[in-house]
Amino acid sequence: MKILLILPAGERVRVTPDRPDVPRRAMLRFSVLPLTVVAALTPPAHDVRIIDENVEPLDFAAECDVVGITFMTALAPRAYEIARRFRSRGKIVIAGGYHATLCPEETAAYFDSVVIGDAEDAWSRLLADLAARRLQKFYRPGGGCGSERRLAPPSRYQTPVPRRDLLARTARHYVTVNAVQTGRGCGHGCRYCSITAFHRHTYKRRSVEAVLAELRTLPRDFIFVDDNIIADRAYIRELCLAMIPLRKRWVSQCSLEVADDPALLRLLHAAGCRGLFIGIETVSAENLATMGKQFNDCTSYHERIRRIHAAGIGIVAGIILGLDHDAPEVFERTLRFLQQAQIGAVQVNILTPLPGTPLFDDMQRAGRMTDRDWSHYDFRHVVFRPAGMTATELQAGADWLYAQFYRLDRILWRALRGLLTAGWLPALLGLKLGLTYRYDNRREGISGWNPARSRRPVVAGSVLLLAACLGLPRPD
Repeated sequence: MKILLILPAGERVRVTPDRPDVPRRAMLRFSVLPLTVVAALTPPAHDVRIIDENVEPLDFAAECDVVGITFMTALAPRAYEIARRFRSRGKIVIAGGYHATLCPEETAAYFDSVVIGDAEDAWSRLLADLAARRLQKFYRPGGGCGSERRLAPPSRYQTPVPRRDLLARTARHYVTVNAVQTGRGCGHGCRYCSITAFHRHTYKRRSVEAVLAELRTLPRDFIFVDDNIIADRAYIRELCLAMIPLRKRWVSQCSLEVADDPALLRLLHAAGCRGLFIGIETVSAENLATMGKQFNDCTSYHERIRRIHAAGIGIVAGIILGLDHDAPEVFERTLRFLQQAQIGAVQVNILTPLPGTPLFDDMQRAGRMTDRDWSHYDFRHVVFRPAGMTATELQAGADWLYAQFYRLDRILWRALRGLLTAGWLPALLGLKLGLTYRYDNRREGISGWNPARSRRPVVAGSVLLLAACLGLPRPD
């Protein structure tokens, strides 16, 4: 069989035959990894091709027998459209990924079959059933074919080395195609997190030997795409000790709790860690409690961040705006914190209740969901009714914070300061990320306005114009 695996892209960034130019910046995408794993799970008798709409156009007339699509919630409408068009040609279309797992019944209306959860043993059974003409509507690891939830998965799992060779044609568009995963899931129960929902509050890991064998095939620089690389402390210590002789350099994701273990920080750096994405989320203790993330403890942010920097590891902070204890002043307050804490780069997310999470259920029951267009569930749109400000203020403030943090002068200043706090490589990574985010913001016209300074942007603009006409100094 000819199998086409597709990663959909949003309207603004999608490469099409009419818009063939790929944005002039390398992409850091975790979402291609599942497709390279599915390709590796496919017997060699089948011909497999991967298309990522972020970097190349999708040909709906492509010669294929089976189409597999993995997608998050924001890309569900595009995935459904792709499925419709291929099914109209008589092709078998399979769904997988987060949205398919968390909304299986909805997804099944558009696809011939839905893989729920991890694909490792479901995919081989699906292909066998397809060859025998007995394709089931639902597949899940462990042998189930129904849409209902099953028992928790084991603590260990096996997965093949991804088919990175299938990305050779487009590899230049990515920061790296060398993505490795040591474990899946997270032991924490943050109410907004789809990772916890997808993995049903479980964490499982590969063997150290399997990870090391894969790493030996890779160049020096790569990325661990674990949701929380320190979820199992004994495991990560064993892995890092074994990695030191390999002399690799890598980045990953973990919780802020890494700062509470100085010995582990030193070991991570010795094993090659030079950057971590950390979910800071909010500067409000009340918000942390509401979302079930009290372990962050905002009173210790500055000291914990200082320890990570002192270990020679840079930080990309995840920030969520629009939590129930956020007022219009949150944007200035958050920007001030990020500057004072010397954060190298930030990913700003508007609170987005994703289906399958406790937060989504809470918002539904409270009647606060205002938008069911899944394409808006991309962390950049307001899809619910905020508690402490208007939806317009939340949207404007989030855009304003993004634009202000990635001002060119601030990017350059952070890079220079990063040389002193974390070293040259984390500083360089922060600089590259900063310029990439700035490029994307300018390309998408993100600017916003500060709701704490003016409740209406047109009034603020009029005041500035009047001040200029009268020769008065510009207000801060």
